[in-house]
Amino acid sequence: MGCAGSTQNTADNPKKLRKPKPWKHSQALTRAQLKCMRDEFWDTEPHYGGQKEIWDALRAAAEATDLALAQAIVDSAGIIISSADMTTCYDERGAKYELPKYVLSEPTI
Repeated sequence: MGCAGSTQNTADNPKKLRKPKPWKHSQALTRAQLKCMRDEFWDTEPHYGGQKEIWDALRAAAEATDLALAQAIVDSAGIIISSADMTTCYDERGAKYELPKYVLSEPTI
């Protein structure tokens, strides 16, 4: 039951994840180079702020093999998705988490 002027909580209608669009790199990347870029991001980005638990959940969601699993991880961690491709997210305290496309999807050839 709510007040007459209340609106529905946005947590009841979270943004659904969608597969990120492929992206282009200035040079052709090998699988090893892409893995190195991703590992470097995940090793250094948490030092710029935010909670380690949120970063861990974002990594698990980014590396999930299907969208349903990624959505479950994001929902259970209380992550607020600003852009459906997960490039911009927030935690419940309002801290911003920006993810580069190279950790979310594969490059085009």
